[in-house]
Amino acid sequence: MEDVLGVYKGSYDADYPLICMDESSKQHIKETREPIKVKPGSVEKFDTEYERNGVSNMFMFFETLEGKRHVIVTDRRTAVDWAHQIRYLVDVIHPNAKRISLVMDNLNTHAGASLYKAFPPEETRRILEKLDFHYTPKHGSWLNMAEIELSILSRQCLNRRISDQDTLKQQVAIWQEKRNNIARPMEWRFTSEDARVKLKKLYPTLN
Repeated sequence: MEDVLGVYKGSYDADYPLICMDESSKQHIKETREPIKVKPGSVEKFDTEYERNGVSNMFMFFETLEGKRHVIVTDRRTAVDWAHQIRYLVDVIHPNAKRISLVMDNLNTHAGASLYKAFPPEETRRILEKLDFHYTPKHGSWLNMAEIELSILSRQCLNRRISDQDTLKQQVAIWQEKRNNIARPMEWRFTSEDARVKLKKLYPTLN
């Protein structure tokens, strides 16, 4: 926990960006009957009946000190899918960074071994040499700022029926652009000093 909190205390440096990463899913729901359009004095109406149309995964990369986010929609969330998104982070989002601090939860796919499943050893080493992994503790995913951004995405964009992946990509892209246009650094106020007081029971007792 203190490892992550220590990383959050750093200042912005384009050569050493801080990225929080998390994942979420969205079930696609198709209408079985045409909704009744909104009109004066009446809201839009939907039938309670619907048709399930698969599930999409979303990878969230949140740059905490710039307030920028990048959301990539995929079919799955396997180790190989994660590996390809990490290479995208290194080669496309931050190609000029000397080293990237990456905060994420300790899901079993979030590890260097996943990169070896997707790429040759030489390519994997190239990617890993650009990364510093920082894991939130078990039951401590609330320390990951990307989880907060996914919650905002869910409330502002995904709290409705979205019929298919193409529509999801379109709507997420619109939301991302709007959020990035008003980007502000996230103000993280919980420190290691706070943790030692408020979460004292989680620390070992020394005699």
